Amino acid sequence: MKRYFLILVTLLSSLATFAQEQTEIDTVIITLRNGSEVRYTTDQFDRVQIIYNLKYGVKVYLKNGKSKDYLAVKVEVAEYQGGGQVVTDTNRNRNLYRAKLLEYPHLAADSTMNQLIIKSTDEYGITFSLEWSYADKANRWTCYQMHSGNNMKNVSRSNDPWTTDTEIPVQYRTYKSDYTNSDNISKGHLCPSQDRLCSLSQNEQTFFMSNIQPQWQLHNGGIWLRLENLIRPWSQQCDTLYVVKAATITPDKVYDYKLNDKLLIPKYFYMAVLAYDKSTNTYQAMGLWTYHEKKTDSNTNYGDYAITIDELERRTGIDFFCNLPDNIEEDVESKINLKYWGIKKSSQ
Repeated sequence: MKRYFLILVTLLSSLATFAQEQTEIDTVIITLRNGSEVRYTTDQFDRVQIIYNLKYGVKVYLKNGKSKDYLAVKVEVAEYQGGGQVVTDTNRNRNLYRAKLLEYPHLAADSTMNQLIIKSTDEYGITFSLEWSYADKANRWTCYQMHSGNNMKNVSRSNDPWTTDTEIPVQYRTYKSDYTNSDNISKGHLCPSQDRLCSLSQNEQTFFMSNIQPQWQLHNGGIWLRLENLIRPWSQQCDTLYVVKAATITPDKVYDYKLNDKLLIPKYFYMAVLAYDKSTNTYQAMGLWTYHEKKTDSNTNYGDYAITIDELERRTGIDFFCNLPDNIEEDVESKINLKYWGIKKSSQ
């Protein structure tokens, strides 16, 4: 007998508690609020992810290697029938607000002094998300996804960069002018321009000052650029690469000084990456940690920068990939498979 269940994707369901379960299905029927209907059968999809938040309602992993996202605000009803697999995730440390996609770190506890900002376009969905610290007037982290649906190179880099982010209250914003007389400190992207070339509007969003951290140009155009180039192909060897990029902004290990008495100059820059392989339904995770120096770092043994996500969390105090089910999170964050990532240490 076929198992059948019905889920109403509404605002209330964005606050629902997840339950870790697997249910056999063979048909997905999504009714949109405009009255249209979308159907998928098991010959078309491998897996369905129900994501209860204000941005995404249903994610369908297709057999052609792509995936389709259906926004909760556009979904009226999602129905599933028969054999297949649908997974809903739950854990103890998940985000309870909008930041429920897998790339999001845990939001800061003091929501009155930190702001979640989500940049998106109608055609390509979320460009990136970030958390802005009012107290530090700095980016706490930027996160985004890389997959076949947003890896296209349709446009060139924007010619009108460095835009003040007006979503941030005036007293907490940063400006292009803050970099005047910067002594070789550049405006360093967190979500790179090169990773968002699907459309001009998408690329322009990467130039919001909220997505920028002050970097010594020798770091920004050196080891940081090489690490960005390193991880970009990883998104082509997995279904989805979930990326977090940030720098240390907390007082205990933050910066050597403030540029123009305004901008924090971090001591460390880092990345956290999580790869999901649909064919094996498995995850791999790793942190990359760099010392922010005004000198050239020519090391190409990138395993020297690799640390576990557990260690990255210890160093930063940030809970990464908190929206994974607890058993998966605990496993992937405690180890690194350098062979999977194709990198090695100097000693190897």
